[in-house]
Amino acid sequence: MFKPVMFGLALALLAGQAQADTLRCGSQLISVGDRKSEVLGKCGEPRSQDLLGYQRSVDRRVEAPIEEWVYPQSGGMVQYLRFVGGRLERIDSKRGN
Repeated sequence: MFKPVMFGLALALLAGQAQADTLRCGSQLISVGDRKSEVLGKCGEPRSQDLLGYQRSVDRRVEAPIEEWVYPQSGGMVQYLRFVGGRLERIDSKRGN
């Protein structure tokens, strides 16, 4: 009885958010691994850009900035793009409030 309840709760939490490797901006397509300049050229200016912190390299000699760009989409969806060291690392979609 406990497992189905926990599974249902986890599923409900994930239902409002999804992750993808590509995103369509108009007629253009961006993908994980693209540079910030490519995303900017295809999607335009984001609604907001936030510096979240820094990620250190394995040898701890280099710090790469972590940024999040936000793009509102039609139908109430919001796209969150995470860049690490200037490369698109993750695309998350979430239904806006």
